[in-house]
Amino acid sequence: MASRSVVAKELAELFKIISHPDRLRLVEELKSSGLDVNTLAESLNLPQARVSQHLSLMRAHRLVDESRDGRRHLYKLRQPEIADWIVEGLDFIVEPMRGVTQSDIRKARKLWSGTKTSKKTIEPTTDA
Repeated sequence: MASRSVVAKELAELFKIISHPDRLRLVEELKSSGLDVNTLAESLNLPQARVSQHLSLMRAHRLVDESRDGRRHLYKLRQPEIADWIVEGLDFIVEPMRGVTQSDIRKARKLWSGTKTSKKTIEPTTDA
């Protein structure tokens, strides 16, 4: 039983780290390649400092790795499969969550599945 407790604690910690809307969006942006803070900030329409703070937290919890390309710091997911896991999780939020429609889910799935047609992103309804 102790092993189940340890695993549950670690999984809960992972959920806590990715539970912020900005960090979920960062995971999806980083799923296929390493990107720098400026590129991520522009792509997600977020302030650079905010992206840096999220990446720092994600790096501290071993979700992303950092490497250098000249003067640029590139971030990439340590386990890119987490992005697919999040896309699969979209099915769980349709009915229980208020304000999320099937259309919202389809748009997010299309955007996050790599079939990007524009730089528009789905904005969270709150900054909680």
